[in-house]
Amino acid sequence: DRQTLVAVLQFLRRSNLRESEEILRREARLLGDDLGGSAATVASSSPGVAAVAAVPPGKGGARAGAAGSPPGAGGRPLPTGPLGTWGGAVPPAASGSLHDAGAQGSVSGVVVEDQPDVSAVLSAYNQQGDPTLYEEYYSGLKHFIECSLDCHRAELSQLFYPLFVHMYLELVYNQHESEAKSFFERFHGDQECYYQDDLRVLSSLTKKEHMKGNETMLDFRTSKFVLRISRDSYQLLKRHLQEKQNNQIWNIVQEHLYIDIFDGMPRSKQQIDAMVGSLAGEAKREANKAKVFFGLLKEPEFDVPLDDEDEEGENEEGKPKKKKPKKDSVGSKSKKQDPNAPPQNRIPLPELKDSDKLDKVMNMKEAARRVRLGPECLPSICFYTFLNAYQGLTAVDITDDSSMIVGGFADSTVRVWSVTPKKLRSVKTAADLSLIDKESDDVLERIMDEKTASELKILYGHSGPVYGTSFSPDRNYLLSCSEDGTVRLWSLQTFTCLVGYKGHNYPVWDTQFSPYGYYFVSGGHDRVARLWATDHYQPLRIFAGHLADVTCTRFHPNSNYIATGSADRTIRLWDVLNGNCVRIFTGHKGPIHSLAFSPNGRFLATGATDGRVLLWDIGHGLMVGELKGHTDTVYALRFSRDGEILASGSMDNTVRLWDAVKAFEDLETDDFTTATGHINLPENSQDLLLGTYMTKSTPVVHLHFTRRNLLLAAGAYSSQ
Repeated sequence: DRQTLVAVLQFLRRSNLRESEEILRREARLLGDDLGGSAATVASSSPGVAAVAAVPPGKGGARAGAAGSPPGAGGRPLPTGPLGTWGGAVPPAASGSLHDAGAQGSVSGVVVEDQPDVSAVLSAYNQQGDPTLYEEYYSGLKHFIECSLDCHRAELSQLFYPLFVHMYLELVYNQHESEAKSFFERFHGDQECYYQDDLRVLSSLTKKEHMKGNETMLDFRTSKFVLRISRDSYQLLKRHLQEKQNNQIWNIVQEHLYIDIFDGMPRSKQQIDAMVGSLAGEAKREANKAKVFFGLLKEPEFDVPLDDEDEEGENEEGKPKKKKPKKDSVGSKSKKQDPNAPPQNRIPLPELKDSDKLDKVMNMKEAARRVRLGPECLPSICFYTFLNAYQGLTAVDITDDSSMIVGGFADSTVRVWSVTPKKLRSVKTAADLSLIDKESDDVLERIMDEKTASELKILYGHSGPVYGTSFSPDRNYLLSCSEDGTVRLWSLQTFTCLVGYKGHNYPVWDTQFSPYGYYFVSGGHDRVARLWATDHYQPLRIFAGHLADVTCTRFHPNSNYIATGSADRTIRLWDVLNGNCVRIFTGHKGPIHSLAFSPNGRFLATGATDGRVLLWDIGHGLMVGELKGHTDTVYALRFSRDGEILASGSMDNTVRLWDAVKAFEDLETDDFTTATGHINLPENSQDLLLGTYMTKSTPVVHLHFTRRNLLLAAGAYSSQ
């Protein structure tokens, strides 16, 4: 293939791209020697990872040049997707060769703006192959895969969907509309049921013009679809395509797919089914290798004043004193540092104020009276039903001490209720405050204006439906985010808006305060999550990488990480310190709508429109369980205070309780599993289901365990 190489080098010299030319010379010499005459070898340093990028044979110099140099043909920068540099930026050496993923990283150091240039992206679908033969190519491959051995069939079937999409788009782009239509009609029924929504969008792209500016289209083009296949299955496929001279399919595999090859047994159908279904295939195994500090931070130490009556009252179980149970519930973390915890000062956290300490003391007293839950001892559930909300309730939150509940509504109001006999009061006006004796003992009581006392306060300010609400841990502030693109911070002392944070240009779907206050996170339709601090009007971090709306956001209990769920059907874990994505979890078959971390920080539970609740081990980056039972979107997830029970609430009008201890015990996380991602989920999750509780006709929007482990649920009655 020397001629192609020479042509490319000449082209680069003509375009004054000296650096690229040098790089290509170095690479070619290095690879040229290795490859000799053989068609393709994997030059892979990391075990079994091969980034597939090569020039379709016989395309001559110009096409190769376009893919060859990072700055691209004629000096125009190559597009980069949200996930880094576009697949074409590896210099082509021998046609059909596989480059090491490492080589890709070194060359494609060109980072261009976030949104790829559509026309540049589309030009990759230049005319290739005879349009009338596409159906033949595809059915040939289909026949080959369906006739292969059972152990390989499941793995190779993963190719059907991405190949189907790319072949269809190629036909449309090259204006073979009738061929495209018959190709779609003939094969779209064979795709897995969880791709239905994507196929619906695809079926509407019938002309070349439709492809410009279409988001789905761009996602598919700019992020390589990731397939995880064992080496044996991969060799089988490669041999078949090369024998058949089926260049068309081989080109698409090389150009648009990322095949993550592992050594070992091929995976079974259910192992694959559990993990696939997201917009860009599975996560590369590399994506979940980074170290995550999932442990909890050390609790600050201070003495707990004891009330006399408590001391007598609580000793029937032979507990020594008030202070101890709290220590147990944190797992005696207060004394020694958790080995998996981040350093205390890894990210700056706010100082504890006196009021916070007081609250912690109250919390410990409550914790002493906490009910130990388990299969034998299920929590009582108290359901708050919003009546006459006319389908307008869009968000709910409850304070940690369960004293207030807030609702966000479609009419753009935020309503705060007191759930205790104590009414909500505002601070007096400045003129009245100046008359108060600041030295008096009950000064905090005196500054409150009795005339304003009421059970409900309505906060006006947003100009669109309010999709997310979150109380600060100290109950002084409330966050709300809305369709109007802003996040607002409200004072619960004056019940007025303090700040409007503008950063998202589109609807903001969710927001949440850090467990330590001060920081908060928001996620929206613009596909990014933002980290804010209450005293900065611009975001501190922007977490970009999802391929669709960020639908829900959650802080890890140690506040060093943020989990985001997205409509691209993946969950990502982000490091607050540097903004890196440290975990990508795939497996849901619909947009994610709820996230919950276990109290010990080791596990994450996620719920989605597919009605499944998936459980993840954060440290190992693996799926460890699947809870089936809900028949509609899971909108609420919460672990009990000590993590024994997971409660899930859904649009199917039920609350379900699951045995979290049993779900997480004796997990098989040996090295092999972590290396290959072979997960073995227990066959049925019914043994984990402890109870199902129906409401009359109220979808469950929010769940909350009180400090004593009473479960509070909330939703709006719907009269259908």
